[in-house]
Amino acid sequence: MPEKSLIELTGSVENVVFKNEQNGYTVIEINTGSELVTAVGVMPFVNVGEKVRVAGTWVNNPNYGEQFQAEAFEQAEPETSADILKYLSSGAVKGIGPGTAKKIVASFGENSLKIMEKEPMRLCSIKGITEDKALKISAEFRRVGGMRQMMLSLSRYGILPSEAVRIWRAFGPSSLEHIREDPYCLCGGSLGIGFGRADKIAASLDLSPDDICRVRAGIVYVLRHNAGNGHTCLPADKLLPAAARMLKVDEGTAVSALESLKSDSSVVSKAFCGRDFIFTPDLYRSEVYSSGRLKMMLHYPAPSITGAGDMIADIEKQLGITYAEGQKFAIEEALSKGMLILTGGPGTGKTTTLKAIINILEAEGQKVMLAAPTGRAAKRMAELTGKKAKTIHRLLQVEWDASDTPAFAKNEKNLLKCDALIIDELSMVDAGLFEAVLRALPLGCRLVMVGDCNQLPSVGPGNVLGDLINSGLVPTVQLSRIFRQSMSSLIVTNAHKIVSGQMPDITTHTSDFFFLPCSGSQKIADAVSDLCSRRLPKSYGFSPFADIQVLSPGRKGPLGVKELNAMLQQALNPPSHGKKQISCNGAIFREGDKVMQIKNDYDMQWVLGDGTCGEGVFNGDMGILTSINKRASTLTVQMDNRTVEYTGDKLQELETAYAMTVHKSQGNEFPAVIMPLYRFAPQLMYRNLLYTAVTRAKSLLILIGSSQVLRIMIANDKKTKRYTGLCRLITGEVDDGC
Repeated sequence: MPEKSLIELTGSVENVVFKNEQNGYTVIEINTGSELVTAVGVMPFVNVGEKVRVAGTWVNNPNYGEQFQAEAFEQAEPETSADILKYLSSGAVKGIGPGTAKKIVASFGENSLKIMEKEPMRLCSIKGITEDKALKISAEFRRVGGMRQMMLSLSRYGILPSEAVRIWRAFGPSSLEHIREDPYCLCGGSLGIGFGRADKIAASLDLSPDDICRVRAGIVYVLRHNAGNGHTCLPADKLLPAAARMLKVDEGTAVSALESLKSDSSVVSKAFCGRDFIFTPDLYRSEVYSSGRLKMMLHYPAPSITGAGDMIADIEKQLGITYAEGQKFAIEEALSKGMLILTGGPGTGKTTTLKAIINILEAEGQKVMLAAPTGRAAKRMAELTGKKAKTIHRLLQVEWDASDTPAFAKNEKNLLKCDALIIDELSMVDAGLFEAVLRALPLGCRLVMVGDCNQLPSVGPGNVLGDLINSGLVPTVQLSRIFRQSMSSLIVTNAHKIVSGQMPDITTHTSDFFFLPCSGSQKIADAVSDLCSRRLPKSYGFSPFADIQVLSPGRKGPLGVKELNAMLQQALNPPSHGKKQISCNGAIFREGDKVMQIKNDYDMQWVLGDGTCGEGVFNGDMGILTSINKRASTLTVQMDNRTVEYTGDKLQELETAYAMTVHKSQGNEFPAVIMPLYRFAPQLMYRNLLYTAVTRAKSLLILIGSSQVLRIMIANDKKTKRYTGLCRLITGEVDDGC
């Protein structure tokens, strides 16, 4: 995206209209000498009377009119007696009110601030100021000045005002000293400064490449980077060489730094089967808690419900159906055991089994809650079961803690009020979210977990479903029989062939599964575009926006999500007169676009059609961009029945969604799915990814491209390797040298 041309304004602060002490968002009035300007933005620690220079753009707020949106700012102490009086009278320096401010300025004029900082005892000449009070005033003034100096110094390192607020809250007046002594302290906790940026600051401070602080931070960075790839831990024999290579230090230096990290509990070391695994403390706590709680639930299960056979027979009679033996066994297990994993591929009767479990539990007077990881998965769960379902985040009532990080109101001190909890799409649930669920479960609550163990694991760290099944201790029923009504679907039968390593039927052209041979990336892309814009809408009546979803293994390359979205946007929603568009991070958003939220945003506001308000928009939520306010740089998106407004930096949480990665599609089901088969990166060409894509299609699936790529993906059964501790912690395989 071309850089915006920022306007600069300078002047003195006449009034602080609003200030959020937590995140630094401030509304001020600036006297520029010729006019009074309202400026808004992250401008922490600013006070009346100070000189400021702000850079930004003019915006038109629908509620407050024209405002100056500040993207950067600098502040300086007031210089004139009049400004100093305003500054001190505003309460900026604790211990000085309007009366004392007048006396100080009357006595020392433009030198007042210098006296307060360097010669505080001279303040004692003013009636009512004792030596003790003078020293306290001086200390407070230096503290406020320290904040101002910190802001100025940090801005030279490229640190944004919003980041400076978090740094000040973490380290207080000694923030600069902390950073100069160890710039890698910025990488920790919720400060949000990456290792690369901290490394640049360290280089500007001439810190040695093998400095212990740098190597320690580098090791933690490698751990956290790999958490982003799904690992909750790493073997020390893999972590140390990787860190040493990245940092360009010898392995012995990395070993010393790791021992230092262990000694102060910055990382946790645990031996599994005679091999040391290294965790970050948060992920270790998650897996230790989850394993402990699961073992307790296995030891003290929910009360068994007897007479399941008769209840199943009654339901069969009422509904005129006959459950398969595997389904009956699953229902009996769910009722007799306190915990159950129900797994199986498409068409094997998971939903029918689940409905029977819910009906019996409710008939027994039990309160049953249903949840899934994403909004779309929860909606589909509700449609299939006929019962209300929520996202796990909404069920647990996500909120913000004092560190601006998400926390859940439902926990061990505020338990869920239910007798049974059913979670769908468990393969998508990561270690941290699973821990949160278990913390909120009442004692004796039944837990039924549903998922397909052949789908991709969670985007976040952990392999919860796989670890629970592999432990061999959690009751598990895998449904494998495909029901007659599903046998007619090639999507279902071919999905089962794929997962068992067989080539699907790609010759039949009268069902719901089609393979279209095509060679060359441009020809495949053109065919995808034609299918979306012309052939499928014409032949099936599918909407390119509501029904058709293009899935790609990866983001990059000629058939990656980025290129496909640009092409499909041009084909399905081209620019036209009167249709507004806006650029953000190199992407174009246009009114009418199909868009998707790409990260969890717990405080994003939304409004329902009936005026009900709420908050929380989550990774994978999709909608249509209905309007753009270019002057205010805002977008309005309709997500099902929710209206969401995106402002400022929130735009980077949004992307066009004509195409998405297979990983992003998890938990969703679409009427029609199109997937290009091309030679993507080798790590993306494997069976589980193909199977997950195929099982996203409800009515129609089209694979287009190379049959050789199809064979390669089916033959590659190398599941994505994840290092986790949950399975071994459940089974107790710790320090046993197995």
